[in-house]
Amino acid sequence: MSNQKKSSSETYQIYIASLSDYNAGILHGKWVDVEGLTTDEIQEEINEILRTSPYTKQYGEVAEEWAIHDFELGGIRISEYESLDTIVSIVEALAEHGEAFAIYYNDVSDLETAISNFEEAYQGEYDSFLDYATQTFDELYAHSIPENLRYYIDYSAFARDLDADGYFFEDGHVFRPV
Repeated sequence: MSNQKKSSSETYQIYIASLSDYNAGILHGKWVDVEGLTTDEIQEEINEILRTSPYTKQYGEVAEEWAIHDFELGGIRISEYESLDTIVSIVEALAEHGEAFAIYYNDVSDLETAISNFEEAYQGEYDSFLDYATQTFDELYAHSIPENLRYYIDYSAFARDLDADGYFFEDGHVFRPV
């Protein structure tokens, strides 16, 4: 079992686009590496994108609106108008927990729930759900079953019961209901 962190080559980024430019047919924006940035620092990046708008230079109108047109957040999906506070919280959780957090967040679809319940829900990384079920059964019950009867244990049935109880397995990670 391991708690997988992000790979060293993975970065958490969002592509911020100026909507004034976009609506005028001009592609103007920037990829912003958001890991380690505060909400204010991301806002400064957005302000710089809007300040350097070709639309403003061409039409003399101030570019004020922006949107997130793309993102690389470890598999987590966000909206184009996601709050900066939410993005910072997502990136902090990804930096701490890695891919497993992304899987859990995408399942529960609520950031506050994902952050508060992740450590209790996450059971670790396994080669298969059956491996998890076997290890869990052995840890909980094997000591109370006579050695000569252990060959009769149906680990697959135990795994199905866990699944029916709300446990789930995705990309090698096991989560239990909280």
